[in-house]
Amino acid sequence: MFLLGGSIVHWTHGPVWLRLALLAVSYLLCGQSTFFETVKTLREFRFDIDVLMFAAAFGAAALGHFEEGALLLFLFALGGAGENLAMGKARQAIGALAKLAPETATLRAADGTEREVRVESLGVGDRIVVRPFDRMPADGVVAEGASAVDQSPITGESTPIEKIAGAVVYAGTINGEGLLLVEVSRAASESTLAKIVRMVAEAQAQRSPTEEFTQRVERWYVPLVLVLTAALIVVGPLSGIMPRQEGGKWAGWFYQAMAFLTAASPCALAIGTPAAVLSGIARAARLGVLVKGGAHLESLGRVRAIAFDKTGTLTQGRPAVTDVVAIDAGDADEALLLAAAVERGSSHPLAEAIVAHANGRDATMSVEQIEQVSGMGMRAMRAGQRVLVGNWKMMRTLAGGEKLERISGELASAGKSVVAVALDEKCIAAIALADQPRPNAVGALAALKRAGIEHTIMLSGDDPRVVETVARSLGVDEHFGGLLPREKLERIGELQKRYGDVAMVGDGVNDAPALASASVGIAMGGAGTDVALETADVALMADDLEKLPQAIGLSRFSRRIIRQNLTIALGVIAVLAPLAAMGFAWLGVAVLFHEGSTVVVVLNSMRILAWRPERADRI
Repeated sequence: MFLLGGSIVHWTHGPVWLRLALLAVSYLLCGQSTFFETVKTLREFRFDIDVLMFAAAFGAAALGHFEEGALLLFLFALGGAGENLAMGKARQAIGALAKLAPETATLRAADGTEREVRVESLGVGDRIVVRPFDRMPADGVVAEGASAVDQSPITGESTPIEKIAGAVVYAGTINGEGLLLVEVSRAASESTLAKIVRMVAEAQAQRSPTEEFTQRVERWYVPLVLVLTAALIVVGPLSGIMPRQEGGKWAGWFYQAMAFLTAASPCALAIGTPAAVLSGIARAARLGVLVKGGAHLESLGRVRAIAFDKTGTLTQGRPAVTDVVAIDAGDADEALLLAAAVERGSSHPLAEAIVAHANGRDATMSVEQIEQVSGMGMRAMRAGQRVLVGNWKMMRTLAGGEKLERISGELASAGKSVVAVALDEKCIAAIALADQPRPNAVGALAALKRAGIEHTIMLSGDDPRVVETVARSLGVDEHFGGLLPREKLERIGELQKRYGDVAMVGDGVNDAPALASASVGIAMGGAGTDVALETADVALMADDLEKLPQAIGLSRFSRRIIRQNLTIALGVIAVLAPLAAMGFAWLGVAVLFHEGSTVVVVLNSMRILAWRPERADRI
């Protein structure tokens, strides 16, 4: 307003004192931040953009071009305000996470009484009541009750997840219609939500390669601009060449030097990259993807090949029944129910899978005298008949043992584990089990192809036959089985030689060496695995492979915005600075184009906050 008022007084040939008074206030209001930054920088014997802007503004004032100097400070301040706005919106998106968890919780004492307490006072083992549609105050395990919980604020999952007794819940998630009693498993300061907020804050401090490049450029570029400006002021008049701008030889060259100083200042270059990087990290956090720094955000967008661990990454990490094959005249359903009855008390993963597969069947069976046979399986009695459940070696002397061995061999060659069932000294069935692919694995791999990932590889320590079966069912381009952690590390090195930047996706524990050596280490299940959060460059909080192509699409969009910002910033400098130095661009034009480009790159960076996942396969 003061700048506009002073300009109007000047255009209408009003009182000079009024014009100068209004513009002086404009200088003070718009230039105070630049002034203090300039003083601080010069005290440290450094030169930066604030020094250039301060010198250009007061150089314009020395020439009597008060309006141009005030406009320069106004637009520079506007660009800074835009940067703060962009950074603020990004930080608000992150800071909103910290506010997801409520400040108080309803604590249920051992005698059943309830009272409100501060979340910070909760300890591990405390039991809290979470009423319908309330937010979870802390990480914990459901002790009583059942409900559908909206985990999207933490993991990005789009649909509520059913939670029953024994299920894990996270602070900040939203309870559905059921009443839950939750046993606290972590202190508030160590909750998954608290760790995410801390790590995203740390990620803001990590500069991307482009940021580091621009800062290196600034260190030598700013002094160079000052030297060239001084050369125009001194060498220009001494050379005898008349300036294109009016005001005499010395004043004209001084004017052109100030226009050059303004045009050559790298404001947009300095602002464009950090604003884009922080916006990208914030948008990823809202998608349920934790990116732990600008370097990783940029690196993810350069990846053209991705290696996956098998168990727990591309597969569910637990066996499931795939076939129940009857032997001779045996009854497959009866064999499954018998096996489930014998295995019901066992904690072995194969036993749990058989029991889970049999649950829901109409018939139930009861057995007695259950005992374990070391290294072979289980045996029990039912109605005076002996029941055996175990490997084929346990059954090979029984009737049907040869057929069982043949069937077991066929199933094993397909990458399946086999549990045999015998009743009354006769083999009646073979139950095949295998670790099943994640339901969304095929779709996620297809989305990665659409997003430009040229090669997918599976690295696993599992039996090569199992790895081959899973790879074939998922459509993975290349697979390697039977690998030790050291061998996975070596494979990553080989893949990097062939494909350049290679990402590794694993569980963050036994894949740690490969995750560390890959161009980008990506952890599955970050919401439940401390090691994943701590070791990986990127964590998929929802344990959801479909977030991976979204993260890659967001990274590439962010890199595209950064390149656009660099092009705008460098393009304006490359065109405008020489024109200003030669007198073809007035100071006002230099101010408008230069500071205008700063505002443009800030607004361009804010587009990342509005990026939509459905655009992932179009980047």
